[in-house]
Amino acid sequence: MCAVHLKNEERQVCEVWTRVMGYFRPVNHFNKGKQSEYAERVCFSEHKAVHASKITPKKVA
Repeated sequence: MCAVHLKNEERQVCEVWTRVMGYFRPVNHFNKGKQSEYAERVCFSEHKAVHASKITPKKVA
């Protein structure tokens, strides 16, 4: 596999959106406090939560 190395000026900015109070909004429009709060968030993973609690998920027919 060949690794691709890009210079910073060759990179494209990625805009991140998140759901806030029922609607989606770009994170770069948040104030500094909200951006800091967003950076501290932990993404939820159902798979990890199920295995951490050792609960077997029910199969949907």
